[in-house]
Amino acid sequence: MKNYSKYQKGYFMPPQVDMSWAQKEYVEKAPIWCSVDLRDGNQALIIPMSLDEKVEFFKMLVKIGFKEIEVGFPAASETEYAFLRKLVEDDLIPEDVTIQVLTQAREHIINKTFAALAGVKKAIVHVYNSTSVAQREQVFKKSKTEIKQIAVEGAKLLKTLTEKAGADYQFEYSPESFTGTEIEFALEVCNAVIDVWQPTPDKKVIMNLPVTVAMSMPHVYAAQIAYMSQNMKCRDSVVISLHPHNDRGCGVADSEMGLLAGADRIEGTLFGNGERTGNADIITIAMNMFALGVDPKLDFSNMPELIELYERVTRMQVYARQPYSGELVFAAFSGSHQDAIAKGMNWRKTEDSKHWTVPYLLIDPNDVGREYDGDVIRINSQSGKGGVGYLMEQKYGLDMPKKMRENFSYRVKSVSDHKHQELLPDDLYSIFRDEYVNVETKIKLIDFILKKEPDGSRKGAVHLEVDRQEVVCEAVGNGRLDAVSNAVQGYLGIQYSHLTYSEHALEIGSTSRAMAYISITGEDGKVIWGAGMDTDIITASVKALFSAINRMIAAK
Repeated sequence: MKNYSKYQKGYFMPPQVDMSWAQKEYVEKAPIWCSVDLRDGNQALIIPMSLDEKVEFFKMLVKIGFKEIEVGFPAASETEYAFLRKLVEDDLIPEDVTIQVLTQAREHIINKTFAALAGVKKAIVHVYNSTSVAQREQVFKKSKTEIKQIAVEGAKLLKTLTEKAGADYQFEYSPESFTGTEIEFALEVCNAVIDVWQPTPDKKVIMNLPVTVAMSMPHVYAAQIAYMSQNMKCRDSVVISLHPHNDRGCGVADSEMGLLAGADRIEGTLFGNGERTGNADIITIAMNMFALGVDPKLDFSNMPELIELYERVTRMQVYARQPYSGELVFAAFSGSHQDAIAKGMNWRKTEDSKHWTVPYLLIDPNDVGREYDGDVIRINSQSGKGGVGYLMEQKYGLDMPKKMRENFSYRVKSVSDHKHQELLPDDLYSIFRDEYVNVETKIKLIDFILKKEPDGSRKGAVHLEVDRQEVVCEAVGNGRLDAVSNAVQGYLGIQYSHLTYSEHALEIGSTSRAMAYISITGEDGKVIWGAGMDTDIITASVKALFSAINRMIAAK
């Protein structure tokens, strides 16, 4: 990178820098939210939304809880004009929702904007003009006085046309390219507009201070906001609004710090869609508040539904690692992470914890419509016994012994590694069923009859199929399982030791099934696991034993 010397600071620090806002820990209450998806977001799409798609998106924004929605720049195109008229004529704007329209501070554009607003009960009319050094010198070739006059004349025309229409519209002004404007001049222009509009606490105006192009670190922008908030006229009658873009990847940080510094309102988009690197992502800002126990006043509890609609109508994709909404943001592939999450989830159950403190998960995935078995514990060759065991227990009710979980996880890793792919929960179950459950490769149980002897032992016969030949073996042992085990070892001429056994029910009811797990240690010292499933717990245990024996023989 050889050309760094051609760049310099394009922003301006305020004459007095107040950083007292930085002592605040977090944003304590929800700001006024304004979605600009239908204007700022739409104009950034390769293929802008159709009229029907914009209507569908508008309804979704209302459902989420937005009370202010910028619906477009009606003087800019026939599609945007037609969209606004459809919202009005089809009575699609709820009583508690205020639509916002954007217009340049130019007379003929403002006139067309007001024509589009005919019949609108509540609206914010947002007027802007560029004020930065670069825009003044390179684009408009006008002095500060001339630039300020454009803003003042635009403000006057808004006021005149509103009175003429007999409407009660709220006004918004943006010194576009605020971040490249001398801060004292930005304040001068905003105060001049305020002088025209004469707001009151009951009829506030909005001063929007956009990060049209991000030029500084977030704390610098916040210091600029603090200066504007402390020095703006009629502050109790002004809503200070932020509209950060994401050129430096700081759109969310600019928004959060700007709110700490005195702002009241955020303009942004869902998933940060917008020009260049996008706008501030309202979902991330709102969910950051949610994760600290603050009600953001927006509902993102069905994130999958929201993503489906967004991707369909915008032809954009939500990045897999997008905070809170991406496909992989809750996913844990690492064995140690999975183990900690599984233990944390179990701890929540046993402790009945009121607050969410699960390791590696900032929020409960269920709060945004995500599932533990498909979204959190994700299985590949890096996964461990904790995650594998958690999925098998939660989804299929299989509570394997700890050592068996470890044995099974190695098998799962091997399969994933050889296939070079992630394994879904059903894949895990198939591996478990095929590898461990009711294995009948050499010997197969047909039936057994065992009677209890006076000394407490068991004696009887075991009816088997060995290499497709039926045989009956005499069985004697301390218990049913011991008796069957002795019969099989004697007939096959094999030896194993250290038989361990556990069991549990899979369902409750008359048709419930039992699951049994058995391990045996072969003559070579290797521990072999088997599982049995049956409606009868004794039969399940015998089937588990035969599974382990068959697997031991196959391993040789």
